[in-house]
Amino acid sequence: MNTPPPSANVTPGPLWALLSPIGRISRQPYWLCFVIVWIVFAIAIRIWWLSAPGTPTPEDLIAGEYVGTNPLFPVLFLVLQWFELALVIKRLQDIGQSGLLALLIFVPFVNLIMLIVLGVVPSQAGANRHGPLPNSYWRKR
Repeated sequence: MNTPPPSANVTPGPLWALLSPIGRISRQPYWLCFVIVWIVFAIAIRIWWLSAPGTPTPEDLIAGEYVGTNPLFPVLFLVLQWFELALVIKRLQDIGQSGLLALLIFVPFVNLIMLIVLGVVPSQAGANRHGPLPNSYWRKR
């Protein structure tokens, strides 16, 4: 018989979705995780906006000033970028493509198109080399 190991069909949890680039993720968890990432980013921007002296206009805002006033922003930005990269890699693997294409998210304008396209393209039916089903990954015994 050619059956996958019993541990191969275990659905990973939310930490796997955000931290690990290994496996496959379907469209719904992909979008849900991105909503979480964007909410965290929006909260950080809102806190900065409210802590700015006076009422700043969008033209007055400079990203460098934000980094200077909040030393945790670069750390938060790197963590959120890792979450985004892990999600994109898993989504690419889910549709049967190489995770190396995820490097395109660092190209301006291409990244937005890629994020939307990956959220619309359906999962590859059945097992592929990255996992048995969407929202899974191969585990070694």
